[in-house]
Amino acid sequence: MISLLLRIDTSKEIRLLSLIMSISTKTLGVLTSGEEVFLYFLREDGMTLALSSMGASIISIIIPTTKKGLCDICLGYSTLEAYTQNNGFLGVTVGRFANRIGGSAFKLNGKIYNLYNNENGNSLHGGRRGFDKRVWKSTPRIERNGSFVTFELDSPANDEGYPGNLKASVTYGLNKSHEIIAEYSATVDAPSPINLTNHTYFNLAGEGTGNILSHKARIYASSYAEIDNLLIPTGRLLPVSGTPFDFLEPKTFGRDIVHTGNGYDHCYAIDGEAGTLRSCAEIFEENSGITMRVSTTQPGCQLYTGNSLHNVAGKLGSIYNKYSGFCLETQNFPDSPNRTEFPSSIFGPERPYHEKTVFAFSW
Repeated sequence: MISLLLRIDTSKEIRLLSLIMSISTKTLGVLTSGEEVFLYFLREDGMTLALSSMGASIISIIIPTTKKGLCDICLGYSTLEAYTQNNGFLGVTVGRFANRIGGSAFKLNGKIYNLYNNENGNSLHGGRRGFDKRVWKSTPRIERNGSFVTFELDSPANDEGYPGNLKASVTYGLNKSHEIIAEYSATVDAPSPINLTNHTYFNLAGEGTGNILSHKARIYASSYAEIDNLLIPTGRLLPVSGTPFDFLEPKTFGRDIVHTGNGYDHCYAIDGEAGTLRSCAEIFEENSGITMRVSTTQPGCQLYTGNSLHNVAGKLGSIYNKYSGFCLETQNFPDSPNRTEFPSSIFGPERPYHEKTVFAFSW
């Protein structure tokens, strides 16, 4: 049993060290498997980014706001044990395939590959033991433009049902422009679906401060993927105009959420050319004064408003419930291995995987 308390708070240590560029490393704990889990604090110009090798996770983003002082905008847990379970995928890197694959199966080169069913007959976020449940090899470094940690993971052929021996890498960094950089790479020796993303829940008013319905959002997407009652895409991209899914002009998450059913859990087709870094979303929270601007090379972005959060024990006594946080999961389209209408998510020896997302903050 792991009982080490993880306190990512506005401590004296963070106040003293957050004014300079630095990386500090701590041992977060040791799993029953004997694997050591590391915690990294990256500090740049007053901001602190905390990362963990458990699930290659973003644990905390602390921003020195003018209105509220130091503000942690990421939902998370207070123990390593909670992160080893983490049914809500708080902060983790998700793979081998983020989001859903319908029927827990796909056909590739004439062969059917069966996956683990972990959500209503479908496979979600990599299956029973996806990349979020594993300890990644981690390497920190400081460069002229910022601080970075590279996480690496090997996924053998038939891991969770997927073909090919895969080597995955994700680098998270914090630079002097108050940007968090996320770069995802993977190589695989046989054709395989790959879809990596980060699953951080944000609350720009501060984690544990209530819901995110008053956050004002703009999403640079003229269409979104239509889904069925099990949240699996039908294959059609529908225009957002005149629907509750229209964020082309800024509006609060709460304005139309009642008309979405259970809340937002939809993939948007980001305008512009996939593969090029372009604007994805912009979120503003008035009480903290924080604005988050997201850009990505990915074709899509899943907006999720924490619809399934229910009495989740979070950091330092916080309790997370429905709408306590939102996710912007830049990614390939859900169920794309089964949908020829969508951009291909099949990669292999002749097609390595590489994507980039940038979260830029101002306050």
